[in-house]
Amino acid sequence: MAFSNTLSPSSLYKLNPLLFSSHRRHPTVVLSRFHLRIMKPRYVTSDLDINVGCCCCWVSAAVASDNGVFTSPEVAKWDSEGYFKPRFDRGKETFVVSMPPPNVTGSLHMGHAMFVTLEDIMIRYNRMKGRPTLWLPGTDHAGIATQLVVERMLASEGIKRTELGREEFTKRVWEWKEKYGGTITNQIRRLGASCDWTREHFTLDEQLSRAVIEAFIKLHEKGLIYQGSYMVNWSPNLQTAVSDLEVEYSEEPGALYHIKYRVAGGSKSDFLTIATTRPETLFGDTAVAVNPEDERYAKYIGKSAIVPMTFGRHVPIIADKYVDKDFGTGVLKISPGHDHNDYLLARKLGLPILNVMNKDGTLNQVAGLYSGLDRFEARKKLWAELEETGLAVKKEAHTSRVPRSQRGGEQNLFIRNQIFSSRYTNSSSNQIIEPLVSKQWFVTMEPLAEKALEAVKTGELTIMPERFDKIYNHWLSNIKDWCISRQLWWGHRIPVWYIVGKDPEEDYIVARSTDEALKKAQQKYGKNVEIYQDPDVLDTWFSSSLWPFSTLGWPDVSADDFKRFYPTSVLETGHDILFFWVARMVMMGIEFTGTVPFTHVYLHGLIRDSQGRKMSKTLGNVIDPLDTIKEFGTDALRFTLALGTVGQDLNLSTERLTSNKAFTNKLWNAGKFVLQNLPDRSDASAWETLLAHKFDKEEHLLGLPLPEYWVVSKLHILVDAVTTSYDKFFYNDVAREMYDFFWGDFADWYIEASKAHLYQSEDQALASTSQAVLLYVFENILKMLHPFMPFVTEELWQALPNRKEALIVSPWPLTSLPRNLTAIKRFENLQALTRAIRNARAEYSVEPAKRISASIVANTEVIQYISREKDVLALLSRLDMTSIHFTDSPPGDAKQFVHLVAGEGLEAYLPLADLVDISAEVQRLSKRLSKMQTEYDGLLARLSSPKFVEKAPEDVVRGVREKAAEAEEKLNLTKTRLSFLQSTITVPE
Repeated sequence: MAFSNTLSPSSLYKLNPLLFSSHRRHPTVVLSRFHLRIMKPRYVTSDLDINVGCCCCWVSAAVASDNGVFTSPEVAKWDSEGYFKPRFDRGKETFVVSMPPPNVTGSLHMGHAMFVTLEDIMIRYNRMKGRPTLWLPGTDHAGIATQLVVERMLASEGIKRTELGREEFTKRVWEWKEKYGGTITNQIRRLGASCDWTREHFTLDEQLSRAVIEAFIKLHEKGLIYQGSYMVNWSPNLQTAVSDLEVEYSEEPGALYHIKYRVAGGSKSDFLTIATTRPETLFGDTAVAVNPEDERYAKYIGKSAIVPMTFGRHVPIIADKYVDKDFGTGVLKISPGHDHNDYLLARKLGLPILNVMNKDGTLNQVAGLYSGLDRFEARKKLWAELEETGLAVKKEAHTSRVPRSQRGGEQNLFIRNQIFSSRYTNSSSNQIIEPLVSKQWFVTMEPLAEKALEAVKTGELTIMPERFDKIYNHWLSNIKDWCISRQLWWGHRIPVWYIVGKDPEEDYIVARSTDEALKKAQQKYGKNVEIYQDPDVLDTWFSSSLWPFSTLGWPDVSADDFKRFYPTSVLETGHDILFFWVARMVMMGIEFTGTVPFTHVYLHGLIRDSQGRKMSKTLGNVIDPLDTIKEFGTDALRFTLALGTVGQDLNLSTERLTSNKAFTNKLWNAGKFVLQNLPDRSDASAWETLLAHKFDKEEHLLGLPLPEYWVVSKLHILVDAVTTSYDKFFYNDVAREMYDFFWGDFADWYIEASKAHLYQSEDQALASTSQAVLLYVFENILKMLHPFMPFVTEELWQALPNRKEALIVSPWPLTSLPRNLTAIKRFENLQALTRAIRNARAEYSVEPAKRISASIVANTEVIQYISREKDVLALLSRLDMTSIHFTDSPPGDAKQFVHLVAGEGLEAYLPLADLVDISAEVQRLSKRLSKMQTEYDGLLARLSSPKFVEKAPEDVVRGVREKAAEAEEKLNLTKTRLSFLQSTITVPE
């Protein structure tokens, strides 16, 4: 655990001039494991390296930047010691998290960093609590994304997928996966993910593929999987169906086309004008609809309209309340083959369904002369010809909701930089999703959804935050059947075989393998039967929905991992895939295992930029986590991400990262202070005395000096609060509580107070007590911060003497330990007194090195405990130890003192002569007062001028008034201070 570079004494002095001052009397010592020249503790008697304990090299070399600050190591070595595997030696109740499998094509982004941070916090905390923990990692085969990547790679070589054939293409994809597929997992490791990497899975590996086939067969046997021709979202670019949930609608500028539909058998004035954004679909019209309450068109209901450019094809004019009479012209063309709502209406009314489009987005033979044209080219040509024939009424600008897929080339507006939300984003093609009727495989979802709804209702499943219950319930209550087939080559092949020469919709075999399918077919159709497998693959989300139990051995319910670790504990993921993935896992888990796959769902928000905008390449505001790690360190990034509130989006800014990098460095410097002030390892007597101090019982705390009593009490309160927050998944509360205690209480107050005992006291027992408290408090801080900041905490832990095991597996601090509220209140009084004196010194610009006198006035009880900490008060307030007086009454000539009230019953009097040269200060303030009065009079003169007040802009006048009020306040304060100083000057008689 050596650092990558050595810090010079001069750079160390800049980091902490007090600790590394050349005026200290102690000799230096080198800590070989840190490569840092630091000062010896007060009791070191020989130049020996401080032992870092029996555990060695748990973490690779830490990185120190040029300015000597800790960032973080790149690679953790905890895994090689087996610490990431579940251990049953301290407990039996398991804690299991299944990692949301990122795309095998993926590269680390902030969405990954978010889920890795939060899940690793859960795992590390529960591991330290003694629970056997399992964080199960893996990657998703990402059917569309991976196929596109390899197709593009082949295209660069002048090769088409279809030229290779399915078997050879699939082989090429596997080769690509073996070469590049580990990128994302290696990057996740850099974040400190303490997964059991020996259990890593891939959704296309043998075990998971077996689970997918089994799940399909079981659902089919129960009649929950069926095949049919229905409306789906079709990607002409990808040549496959995509899920309803993966279609995003973006507001884009377009046009609304107004077209005449003549009424059959009517005069030239008898026509209906329809308004449509997609005129090319009129070839698929099977009706024209109006609202039955629309009096404008009542006379045409029941008649027929002639579809333009179709050589006189007639369609019925019908009435339906579905039509919005206030939109456009109030007349709707019904194209059931190309619109989801029209499709449902046609099925309700029994209208025929016409498809005018090929799978590649060109028009088919139904479009007549427009056959073979691309849909957008056909739109342009059709409108031109409608204008020529007088059937075009007008074309007007219109903003449309354009459907684009998250999964591939249709999403051209932005790339969402979140986990799973960006799983399938690849190109920037202008292709748009088309609603098409297509033959696909579907899962009947309603019976599955009922059980998933019941799980939340009964409390078997808890969703955090609770407000997402309503969203979950609404979606499952209105769920549609799931189209699970995809027209791809990369993925889980649908386990269905057809009979050559038979109707594929009527005669097919569902089996686990080709051999099993052939046996079944031969039993039914004879030995000479020929079969062929369905060419489609299953939706990637189908295999993902089985993830929590397929990775543990299902369908083998006797597998050790399945029996030990299922159901899992928490599913942590982004709230934007509650439907994509979470709800489907719940449904599949209950269906196949009889229980929910996890008991809690933790939904994190999206990561946005500092202005609250989504991160996108278009805006140029994407923050690369790897670059962030280089600049700020992994620990600082993790701590920043963990500050988000569950379910709320997090605005990520450089300011936050910079602040938390400073927090990391503060922790590092505090560790150096603790290390250099511990006894040398060879001083057995000193260590025996130090380790004899215990803090787990009230009687152990009674004899502690006030600063030690205070900080130990505060620590014990913190442990209880932090443990409760960890248990409730309130990680933002943990972060804030730890930040405030470490920086505000431990670093700013206790470390500074301890120096009085360590450096200025001749009482070795007192010094030993401070050493013991420093070590006790600091090691507990490291424990509680470890889940958030694993690298710096482990590094510091290993540097502490007598470490018997790594921090990652050390026991969590005990709760309900003694604390004393009276001690806390008393030290707070000492703090208030110190602050008052410091503020007075600052107000009078007293040189930092100058020691001043003080009279502390309070009742007997307060004087008793404050006076015992005279050395601490003197150190923290820069008082002259020989001139601190404790009394129950103010000094005689109070005018010669600055009076400070620190709190009720606690005051201080500071000799004015110690703070300032009174005569010189009177002269300075008199000159300053004259100048301030002139400025103030000038402002009043402007405000008293009607010309200025009436004619100047209102904001200018308001600004002058504010300046005048501020000037008056400063003027009065200066007058008061000058008057006070003048009253202290002794006038000779």
